[in-house]
Amino acid sequence: MKPSRRYPIGAEASSEGSTHFRVWAPDRKKVVLVIEQAGNPQAVPMQAEDNGYFSISAPAGDGTRYRFELDGEGPFPDPASRFQPEGPHGPSQVVDPTRFRWTDSQWRGTELRGQVVYELHVGTFTAPGTWAAATEQLAELAAVGITCLEVMPVNDFCGRYGWGYDGVNEFAPTRLYGTPDDFRRFVDVAHAHGLGVILDVVYNHLGPDGNYLEQYAKDYFTDKHKTDWGKALNFDGANNLAVREFFTANAAYWIDEYHLDGLRLDATQNIYDDAPPPKHILADIGRAVRKAANGRATIIVNENECQHSELVRPTDRGGYGLDALWNDDYHHAALVALTGKAEAYYHDYRGDAQEFVSAIKYGYLYQGQWYSWQEQRRGHAGLDLPPPAFINFLENHDQVANSGRGLRAHQMTSPGRYRAMYALTLLGPGTPMLFQGQEFSAATPFFYFADHVPELGKLIRAGRIEFLHQFTSLKDADMLEYLACPTAEATFQACKLDFRERERNQPAYQLTKDLLKLRRTEPAFQAQATRGVDGAVLGPQAFVLRYFQPDGDDRLVLVNLGRELRLETCPEPLLAPPFGCEWSVLLSTDAPQYGGSGSFSPETVDKGWRLAGECATVLTPRPETKPKVKNSPSTGEAR
Repeated sequence: MKPSRRYPIGAEASSEGSTHFRVWAPDRKKVVLVIEQAGNPQAVPMQAEDNGYFSISAPAGDGTRYRFELDGEGPFPDPASRFQPEGPHGPSQVVDPTRFRWTDSQWRGTELRGQVVYELHVGTFTAPGTWAAATEQLAELAAVGITCLEVMPVNDFCGRYGWGYDGVNEFAPTRLYGTPDDFRRFVDVAHAHGLGVILDVVYNHLGPDGNYLEQYAKDYFTDKHKTDWGKALNFDGANNLAVREFFTANAAYWIDEYHLDGLRLDATQNIYDDAPPPKHILADIGRAVRKAANGRATIIVNENECQHSELVRPTDRGGYGLDALWNDDYHHAALVALTGKAEAYYHDYRGDAQEFVSAIKYGYLYQGQWYSWQEQRRGHAGLDLPPPAFINFLENHDQVANSGRGLRAHQMTSPGRYRAMYALTLLGPGTPMLFQGQEFSAATPFFYFADHVPELGKLIRAGRIEFLHQFTSLKDADMLEYLACPTAEATFQACKLDFRERERNQPAYQLTKDLLKLRRTEPAFQAQATRGVDGAVLGPQAFVLRYFQPDGDDRLVLVNLGRELRLETCPEPLLAPPFGCEWSVLLSTDAPQYGGSGSFSPETVDKGWRLAGECATVLTPRPETKPKVKNSPSTGEAR
């Protein structure tokens, strides 16, 4: 009788102490399971199936190490290994996921609306760089107001450190951060603190070292498409069904065996499939995630450089059925406003007031218009998308590293201007995302780092310099000596957070807490309603946003990224308070407790409005207390 399996590939342990092994190797005639017992390896021939799969049940329990011989070659690790205790080149290990005792049975998952996302890299988030150390910080993150953790890729990769985007074992969390159960414990504790956890996964390529998929089947990859990082995966070529099955199973596996609340899909523009959306591999991945969640709410976030809005439309409306999109347009406009530089891919942004009003109202700035940097149209129409579908940020792993010196956004601008932009990001109707340490304005840099064998290391260093040359300011020969070597251990170590900065940078930390409290407790900021916010330009770098409420209890956010602005007359109805009310300051980013020089009410009694320079101010209505202005004779009516 054929044993029942949860996934089409991999080693699945049973309660009787045996394990069923199954692998896809259509290019091979004979596959042998090698159980690596100390001094006495056991070779077990596997049974060929009709569809290129080989399988066998063998007496091997949790913790057993094994590999596969392929037509006498190898042995090689399992492509669907659940753990590689010695790294990608070593033996695979049987992992019984049922041995972990979960305590999150009441957790109902994570839906997109209402989230505050926090991107972290496990290896640099804490000094030890482990799941156990990261777990100790979860209570504090929840107390700040974070609601969902987005963990950078953790599938195993070669070397002692790296970002994780060169992973080669899709099912095996890297041994560098701990055991699979350490990862499960991290998720379990996160749920206990009310934190969702989504995982960054890479389904567009595999890393250059330790990738054994082609030993099993050349058809895992295709020459039909090209990526910037390696061979494209075969989702639409000959013999692709098992490849699709491998990756949809992987998506389901993280949700099922690790109780994750969703996925962040890396560079979806390089996940190629000529099938239309309902049958596209991305839609299949989405369905696999929802099914594995078994009723729990899940989030699937896309990184998509092309800004294809259909990714987050329902499948019955021609979309892919996913949830959210990283909004590069918002970031690029913000960095131009903060730094004044418009190099490389910042070329088509001005960082002016109009861009921020539009980004807050509509998400992407480019939804099909001409984009001169790429000499083509950019983006697809997304005016109908709900605000939470856009993930807005001032920092992420790529953008901090691409500053060349690993600088954080607050280190490249003035304190006041940064606080104003930060407030806009955390109070906007989109879904805000912070990068690790941003909540307390960490001084630690974040560089690109990757530990590889020497010949690959040389290519990595050369490739990194070539990429950064698109920035005019980073091409200068004198600048090269300041660029951190990506393969040096010191580069990796420099990126580790120092949590003592929470105290040293208390004003910045308090601003984060207070902004996220407003977002959590104020109905106007909670709503994230479609067309619930309108805005108007007040000056070249100043604008107003009005958050409408059904009961008229609106909120106003004034943002001025430039010098102080005085408006003696204000023919802008969005500035008008609700009937019978006047505006009162709820929060000012220039308040001294946030490191500012002091705040004041922007609306004066008899001299119009005065907007503090480089400041964001949140206003709330209160019953009118000012003396009423006398009626003046009309100058436009004939007598």
